[in-house]
Amino acid sequence: MYRYKTHGVCSREISFDVKDNKLTDVSFVGGCIGNLRGISILVDGMDIDLVIEKFKNVKCGKKSTSCPAQLAKALEEYKEKATVK
Repeated sequence: MYRYKTHGVCSREISFDVKDNKLTDVSFVGGCIGNLRGISILVDGMDIDLVIEKFKNVKCGKKSTSCPAQLAKALEEYKEKATVK
């Protein structure tokens, strides 16, 4: 289980697993529970590169980021750390 501390959004943390470059078991701590649960269900089984592409520029109101964008950042960080090993 990979954990990511979010920045600039209502949710505080995102956790997930990746299997064969597919996203699984996405969970957000805090935030708009209905929306974030919906996102978790929608991205389950998606290729992480597609999730990054779709979510990385999503904004929340006047904020420069959003919970979906934070998920994209978490996945980019995951990929970076996975390639360093």
